[in-house]
Amino acid sequence: MGKLAIGSHVGGDDPIAQANELGLDHVQIFLADPQGWKGSTIPHVDGAEGLRASAEAANIGIYVHARYIINVATTNNKVRIPSRKLLQTDVDAAASVGAKAVIVHGGHVTDGDDPQAGVDNWVKALAQLDMKVPVLIENTAGGKNSMARRLESIKALWGAVGDTGVGFCLDTCHAHAGGIDMGQVAETILGITGRIDLIHCNDSQGAFDSGADRHANLGEGSVGMDNIINCLKTAKAPIVLETPFDGVATDLALLRNAL
Repeated sequence: MGKLAIGSHVGGDDPIAQANELGLDHVQIFLADPQGWKGSTIPHVDGAEGLRASAEAANIGIYVHARYIINVATTNNKVRIPSRKLLQTDVDAAASVGAKAVIVHGGHVTDGDDPQAGVDNWVKALAQLDMKVPVLIENTAGGKNSMARRLESIKALWGAVGDTGVGFCLDTCHAHAGGIDMGQVAETILGITGRIDLIHCNDSQGAFDSGADRHANLGEGSVGMDNIINCLKTAKAPIVLETPFDGVATDLALLRNAL
């Protein structure tokens, strides 16, 4: 197995400086308030071009996490239609900084809705999306009406969108809290999607199938380090830590030693 690229989600006004300090191969950032509907905010004094140039000079990749409020699956027009527009906004902003991909949560439908409606809405959203950079759908931890929590939901969604060019981001905390057996989680997901484009490498404060999206530093949660390391070695995908930031340096050292 070759060297796996490892990075972390970072905040602040200079993500590349943080990446250099931690020795990261790449960073994951937001380009807006993750709970807001307003336009993009580029974390660099010289804007998008400045961030892009800084990242290229340092040979550090950029991943962009789309906003949490985006839900293109819902049947609620007041959320779905703005979500489609906002996903395009985040993709456009990601392209402007030279990002490798945009990660977006799978979303959900509401009680009483046919889950197929959420699948159909994903198909429509991707059909009208100008995918200037790759878009990766991320599995989620909670909600009985989620489009990407349970294996059967992921199968249904991927059966409809898998040939659109969209990719998959596997979050280890979300999988564990979402009720997916972690013993062979990467093998299971690869069997469904045929690809894992990125790993969000997180331990879980919540118990198995708790539905709780609460990340923990590695080895301090309930996922099990053997399960996490086996997942990383099997997936062979770039890694992003989304663990509590005060423990990221320790998490990085642990991963580098294990891999």
